[in-house]
Amino acid sequence: MLDVELEDLPPELRWREWMGRIEAVIFASASPVSREDLARVVGQGVSVDLLIEDVVTELKGRPYELMAVADGWLMRTRVQFAQAIRVAADVNEQLVDLNEFEVAVLAAIANHQPMTREGLKDIFGKDISRDLIGRLRMRELIATGPRSPRAGAPYTYVTTAKFLVAFDLQSLRDLPDMEQLQDAGLAAG
Repeated sequence: MLDVELEDLPPELRWREWMGRIEAVIFASASPVSREDLARVVGQGVSVDLLIEDVVTELKGRPYELMAVADGWLMRTRVQFAQAIRVAADVNEQLVDLNEFEVAVLAAIANHQPMTREGLKDIFGKDISRDLIGRLRMRELIATGPRSPRAGAPYTYVTTAKFLVAFDLQSLRDLPDMEQLQDAGLAAG
């Protein structure tokens, strides 16, 4: 059993050990690690948020950083090293390679979820193919939501935690609002 209290260590060493545990758990995880999961490796009543702040400070100047995404934390390489990684490592299958229309459909789902294909048709003025929806589902950026209460109970679609991670969002509250999208030329005014 893991000794989380570490009462035998002086306070400074105890804190450093907890920081190391937090960093190690996040580093080893391929998906965001929640506050609750991190709390299981530190002493009772210890502030995970303060430990995270100290780990973030420790990582300044390193080629990777701790990011708050999808209601948890994830280790990410800093943007300025992306090209070096692409040259040296096989990461193509990890890239979210979407065309402009797929991004627009994904944004509509994110901003109006749960969203039906009929709702998407209302936004875009044309049918959205099942193939496009299937590609977004296969990439695990969307999932099936609750059935719509409309006639025929059509499927709805919602974004996933992988969507949040792919777009560096902590939660859906971090989505840009329509005015920001219009200012960026990504939505009609």
